[in-house]
Amino acid sequence: MPEPRMEEVGRVGGFFAHVSVAIVELTAPLKLGDTVYIKGHTTDLQQPVESLQLDRAPVQEGNAGQSVGLKVTARCRKRDVVYKLVA
Repeated sequence: MPEPRMEEVGRVGGFFAHVSVAIVELTAPLKLGDTVYIKGHTTDLQQPVESLQLDRAPVQEGNAGQSVGLKVTARCRKRDVVYKLVA
């Protein structure tokens, strides 16, 4: 099976620790079920996209130019790069 490749889909624009949500400023589409890899100076996190919100409302998908809330399993920091793993 080939190694999945990483496609940059955006950057973290903010993080809310109390709800563990990263605000991702998208440069490419991202949808529920995708697997993301978030990489930064102290961040190294891979997880499936299980919750996406736009203006505090759940959505199935976010598009380039939108800022979406992404529920994450660990702390992220502003300017961390968000990649989508593509088979």
